Amino acid sequence: MKAAVASFFTRHNFVCHENVNVLASAIFDDMNNGLAGKKSDEDMIKTYCLPPEKKVVNKSVIVIDAGGTNFRSCLVTFDGNGEASISEMEKTKMPGVEKELSKKTRVISCFGSVAEKKTAITMTQKAMNTFGQIDLLINNAGISHIGLLSDMTSEEWHTLMGTNLDSVFYMSKAVIPHMLHRHSGKILNISSVWGEVGASCEAAYSASKGAINALTKALAKELAPSHISVNGISFGVIDTDMNRCFDEEERAALSEEIPYGRFASPEEAAAFCYQITESPEYLTGQIIRFDGGWI
Repeated sequence: MKAAVASFFTRHNFVCHENVNVLASAIFDDMNNGLAGKKSDEDMIKTYCLPPEKKVVNKSVIVIDAGGTNFRSCLVTFDGNGEASISEMEKTKMPGVEKELSKKTRVISCFGSVAEKKTAITMTQKAMNTFGQIDLLINNAGISHIGLLSDMTSEEWHTLMGTNLDSVFYMSKAVIPHMLHRHSGKILNISSVWGEVGASCEAAYSASKGAINALTKALAKELAPSHISVNGISFGVIDTDMNRCFDEEERAALSEEIPYGRFASPEEAAAFCYQITESPEYLTGQIIRFDGGWI
């Protein structure tokens, strides 16, 4: 009977307030108590379901390095109907990020180095203890290094790779078991066009983003049978703190190379992140470019 009830709501494309199987159990209990039988089908639908166009978004999301572009994507995605866990490399940014995000949703924070395994474990445990599940992981940690590779020290190389690449490995490894348990979840990795075509004097950064692209595609194939999608966004020039190293003359020259004639705003990047996270699960293993036609 529970399976039949769940099947009815799924077939008729209604969106349940909770997991459909949990909902079916509640309806079944009402039936046993003689309550559901007193309601018409229309009343049942009004009581237990919402039409698809009025779907409630209620997601538990982990955002790594939430002070960057995807902090805003977090705000857009939740809009008061979700729960967020944030991890930040720079402790001075954490209070501001948490305060801003708490205006929109319930939030917990975790300060630590995203290049370390223990940060990933702590963040994941805090999210699970607080929210009970993890629906989406956004790997957004990233630092750059401009200069000749021959002048780069081993320490600088390992710091960049730890932040940009190791963080994706540690966080994905920590979160995946919880998604596998539910056969549901999404991972969004933030990459760069330099990971596709490379950039002179940014060899290490390009290598780290190229590795993220390859990891995204391979991991998507591993997780697709479990209904977990993994995608990446290959961003062009976004007007973020990382790109404020350019002076006005350099910004103007770079803008001229972009067909749209300007940098993308963080809000535009955020809106695109939101669209990808809301896409059907069949979209997986893709590196989607967002660069104003630049590359």
